[in-house]
Amino acid sequence: MLTKKQLELLDFIHKRMQRDGVPPSFDEMKDALDLRSKSGIHRLITALEERGFIRRLAHRARAIEIVKLPESMEQRPHGFTPRVIEGDRTPRPAAALQVERENHAVELPVMGRIAAGVPIEAISEVSHNVAVPASMLRVGGHHYALEVKGDSMIDAGINDGDIVVIRETSTADNGDIVVALVDGHEATLKRFRRAAGAVALEAANPAYETRIFRDDQVKVQGRLVGLMRTY
Repeated sequence: MLTKKQLELLDFIHKRMQRDGVPPSFDEMKDALDLRSKSGIHRLITALEERGFIRRLAHRARAIEIVKLPESMEQRPHGFTPRVIEGDRTPRPAAALQVERENHAVELPVMGRIAAGVPIEAISEVSHNVAVPASMLRVGGHHYALEVKGDSMIDAGINDGDIVVIRETSTADNGDIVVALVDGHEATLKRFRRAAGAVALEAANPAYETRIFRDDQVKVQGRLVGLMRTY
């Protein structure tokens, strides 16, 4: 079952292809869904791919194929033919794609860098994609990836340069490692604890102090569900 935004995006793409025979741009998709940045479109497209409504074409640069429509759209009088729409994707070598297929990999957008140290500016744009084993992802969730910068979570096994896989959510339990947005413009990766109207963002390195904020200063952007490392 699709969320409202996922259905809106699929419907918008389908209507534009039926009307004009050409795909909407990512900027047009963003404006049509009233989103602040194209990163939201990337997440929606990833979710639609995970649910089997679209497929990213490995042999075509920056291309997506619409595979099917939900019943509510298929019942419309206009017929449906799979089309290719332009997206933001870098071609991958055939050997790498074969490995991904064998391991049932899913490509996630890497939303830039996240600080495991003093918070840095919030992540808002996709830098590239990364192949992640499907077994690492939670069923039914939206996921994205971030590159870690800093060593404040090193005792939790998270090193500078690692890629962390995040499930998008606005809630967290005490002890969860989360992406936290501080004061609306700084993002950091820390262990989350809430008590008495305050939020503590704990490092996993004795060289860094635990930072305490008012509850309204911190918004959870996602929980850590996996980690990838290149040697």
